[in-house]
Amino acid sequence: MLGSGGGRRLEQSWPCFFDIVSLSKHSFAQRALNTLLVVGDCILVGMQPILVYMSKVDGKFMFSPISVNFLTETTKVIFAIFMLIIQARHQKVGEKPLLSISTFMQAARNNVLLAVPALLYAINNYLKFIMQLSFNPATVKMLSNLKVLVIAVLLKLIMRRHFSIIQWEALALLLIGISVNQLRSMPDTSTLGLTVTMSTYVYTLIFVTVPSLASVYNEYALKSQYDTSIYLQNLFLYGYGAIFNFMGILGTVLMKGPSSFDILQGHSKATMLLIANNAAQGILSSFFFKYADTILKKYSSTVATIFTGIASAILFGHQLTMNFVLGISIVFISMHQFFSPLSKVKDEQNGVTEMVDVDNQRSKGSFVNMAAGANEEASHLVGSDEREPLLPT
Repeated sequence: MLGSGGGRRLEQSWPCFFDIVSLSKHSFAQRALNTLLVVGDCILVGMQPILVYMSKVDGKFMFSPISVNFLTETTKVIFAIFMLIIQARHQKVGEKPLLSISTFMQAARNNVLLAVPALLYAINNYLKFIMQLSFNPATVKMLSNLKVLVIAVLLKLIMRRHFSIIQWEALALLLIGISVNQLRSMPDTSTLGLTVTMSTYVYTLIFVTVPSLASVYNEYALKSQYDTSIYLQNLFLYGYGAIFNFMGILGTVLMKGPSSFDILQGHSKATMLLIANNAAQGILSSFFFKYADTILKKYSSTVATIFTGIASAILFGHQLTMNFVLGISIVFISMHQFFSPLSKVKDEQNGVTEMVDVDNQRSKGSFVNMAAGANEEASHLVGSDEREPLLPT
């Protein structure tokens, strides 16, 4: 027969048991979600530069890149409206109607920050086409991985995310892998001109910085209004994007004349596939930012480099050099090191060194905080204010 002390200990043990079961279920569900997101991202991101390359005629675009971006944003807006209608039809009794004017206006006010990443994305989407004219598809994907380091710094500054030394070393390895891939045994004399080289560096700097800031700010905006439907948030984000790109089209009309207003001019089947791929990629990214992690999104894009490199070699005859193979190998080592349990931040408490599991800590707070680091291998320092929200106040 248990004494009073034993009974209290037994009662206290049951909540712990159920907490462990609950966390295990969440852990499995989050891993499954992360896996699906990464696989889908690899396919879509890997196909994007291939489709862009196929859209070129004699090395040039016969269509306006802004028109592609506008049609992409319009496609995403239509998808968001379609999903909102489906979600509204499946709402439970007593829930606030998604399609009411009051709900829409309140959500619009609360999510006005989405206009910032929408503008940055509009600029970045145009830069993608400029980069495709300067590099082959595999190289563009490797250059885009430079965003990981910039994103990590922005996450630390904007969202107060913490990374261990091992994780920073993993990011350094990633940059080394990218650099190895960029080395050429024989320089290309066609790119030795000072003007081309300098413009390429400038485009690369903007190409890395602008989307990194957009991604982090997008994650911040989506998670700061976590209770709002993601499809409603996407409607605002893509609506802003369509407006900004349409303004770009109007600017082109003013410079080139009314004939440039034909947004379908020069498009082909390849560009239609490109628009569909870009739209799907943008929609998937919103799920990454709200339910997963920006770092996970960018690391998953590195996996697409293999697919892009092999596909471009098969379809367009691009050579897979030893530098490419070595670079990819280093990138995979970096990925394993960054997401390894050994990379978790160590915290000294009461003289005992403990490995801090960010998901377990976040489960004690709001779900917004837990979702802000849904990637289970990310880590942060836990102090006396461990319940402090990740989103800055």
